[in-house]
Amino acid sequence: MPIVDIERLNLHYGEFHALKNVNMAIEEKSITAFIGPSGCGKSTLLRTLNRMNDTIKGVRIDGKITIGGTSIYEADVNVEMLRKNVGMVFQQPNPFPKSIYDNIAYGPRIHGTTKKSELDDIVEKSLRSAALWDEVKDYLKKSAYGLSGGQQQRLCIARALAVNPHILLMDEPTSALDPISTLKIEELIQELKDKYTIVIVTHNMQQAARVSNQTAFFLNGEVIEFAETVKLFSNPEDQRTEDYITGRFG
Repeated sequence: MPIVDIERLNLHYGEFHALKNVNMAIEEKSITAFIGPSGCGKSTLLRTLNRMNDTIKGVRIDGKITIGGTSIYEADVNVEMLRKNVGMVFQQPNPFPKSIYDNIAYGPRIHGTTKKSELDDIVEKSLRSAALWDEVKDYLKKSAYGLSGGQQQRLCIARALAVNPHILLMDEPTSALDPISTLKIEELIQELKDKYTIVIVTHNMQQAARVSNQTAFFLNGEVIEFAETVKLFSNPEDQRTEDYITGRFG
């Protein structure tokens, strides 16, 4: 059953028409990949799902996005709660200048959890969910900046999970990482889909093919094709999709 419904979505940055009549239904507890050349609208669409584009001057959005039955661009929507339910992991790992423990506890504290035993449980559970607990359990009071790039990215995933989101958005989460760290993140993404709906933007088509259930191909702000990943890569319906995935452009 779809958890996200996008209908007739258009987005303008000033005069630039960045997203054009996007329609898409994203299934719950699945992994959806967005692929396409740079500047085609992938990350822009991802950021509409937790209203991160609200912070950009001159952005104009029309159309409708419904998440879990709520139209998220209505005036009475609590954007802070939306971002709690729809977490985000960025391209560059961005831990806070705090300890490993305090990075994870930050979100729960903001949302009212103050009891140390509860925070301890959340920190451990989140780090275990991000496959990081065994590597850091003896160093929780040390700075997150002491971790490797791959560990920092898993910490950022754990931080997003700590507030118990329904959806996890990932904007090229492995593009700054080495191949071994990339593999760990991909394995983690596969494990997380049993509990979360994941939407991932990636430049790496092999990654999309490896981890996702559905893939959307973007070009010049339009969704050219959206299908089961196996079908899109093996038997695309649109010639432009085939040209992209076979390397003729992009």
